[in-house]
Amino acid sequence: MGIEVAGLFGLIWLIIVIWAIVKVAKSGAGPVVKLLWILILLFFPLIGLIAWLLLGPKG
Repeated sequence: MGIEVAGLFGLIWLIIVIWAIVKVAKSGAGPVVKLLWILILLFFPLIGLIAWLLLGPKG
């Protein structure tokens, strides 16, 4: 049971990170800023997602 729950949470987390990357790519920020946010989200998913939610490009 534990493996299935962990797999489900991992899948949900992956979907959230992909959603954040898509939102960054569609934002009105400059290309360098977009690239930096995407790299942060890819290499530091937990910290990057929290930082993006608090500090990232809005809109």
